[in-house]
Amino acid sequence: MRRLHLLTDRHRTGASNRTLGLLLAFNAGAVNAGGFLVVHFYTSHMTGVVSLLADNLVLGNTALVLGAIGTLLAFICGAAATAVLVNWARHRQLRSSYALPLLLEAGLMLVFGLLGAATLAWSTPFTVPLTVLLLAFIMGLQNATVTKMSSSQIRTTHMTGVITDLGMELGRAMYWNRNGSPPERQIHANKARLKLFAGLLGMFMLGGVAGAAGFKHLGFVFVVPLAVVLCVLSLPPLWADRARLPPPLGRMPRSRSEPSNP
Repeated sequence: MRRLHLLTDRHRTGASNRTLGLLLAFNAGAVNAGGFLVVHFYTSHMTGVVSLLADNLVLGNTALVLGAIGTLLAFICGAAATAVLVNWARHRQLRSSYALPLLLEAGLMLVFGLLGAATLAWSTPFTVPLTVLLLAFIMGLQNATVTKMSSSQIRTTHMTGVITDLGMELGRAMYWNRNGSPPERQIHANKARLKLFAGLLGMFMLGGVAGAAGFKHLGFVFVVPLAVVLCVLSLPPLWADRARLPPPLGRMPRSRSEPSNP
């Protein structure tokens, strides 16, 4: 229970960052790949979205331009929501600063999983279904959470940076140090980083396989167990903060000087 609590607690360690990063990489791979089978769009791939926007601006394809703009804005809004939640929690010295956006992500994934089939056809002003915008928002939310949590050391929703860092560490590992060169000038790979990047890539790929198979055979409901896992990870610090959280509407704390009703 203690290790589970540390995974989403505001007090971070290298081990908790790595473990949560690996779990969220699996989650992102599953949602991204599975979502593609449903909406035919990779909603975490903002490089591709910006390229799509630029290409179709030149080609004059208004529908694809609007779709790319909507997806980009949804991803940005997800990242902004994380910043608001994390800073709100930090200002109140809550331990759940990272648990809050993950809990929101879990809730939105439950909405997607339980109502996805119904909302898939709902049109938006951006000429893409609401499901695309919802998935892009979720990916922005998660990517920003992991970025802030790890001080920009870990990414989970896209693998371009991870694969680049993995290749650089492999290059350092293969570097030939001349015999007799002083230790301070020798090049060695950072084995911990090498293991982390390889793990993130492996978990993202494994999640993609699971997501594609899950959506193919189970449909939208496949994301429900993924959302449940996020809920379980988020609850311990939220429970620890229960005395600091604002009271529900209509239930204000009673002042000590206020007499109790007879």
